[in-house]
Amino acid sequence: MSKTSELSLAVTELKRCGEALVGISESLAGLFSGNDNAEAQSKAEAPAPEEKPIVLETVRAVLAEKSRAGHTAKVRELLEKHGAGKLSEIDPAEYPALLAEAEVLGNG
Repeated sequence: MSKTSELSLAVTELKRCGEALVGISESLAGLFSGNDNAEAQSKAEAPAPEEKPIVLETVRAVLAEKSRAGHTAKVRELLEKHGAGKLSEIDPAEYPALLAEAEVLGNG
């Protein structure tokens, strides 16, 4: 995978995370402002927009970034924890959990 396509995937994922954070902040602001309480409740009750499924390329880009940052052993441990020796063997249903665990590598 080229650096450009990895960067593109990272930017897409960052945008998705940013949109989620904006939605959360708006909900919290509505809850704590006390104003327009009915509007805040109607927003909270509205169905959440359908999230895009996490694809192999997105997970691969994050894992590659973590590996380059010196966390190769931890990346391998995560893959094994999710039942595979390599990413292509992992069940796509595991991608969200794997991605969440990988994103915190090196942050603590």
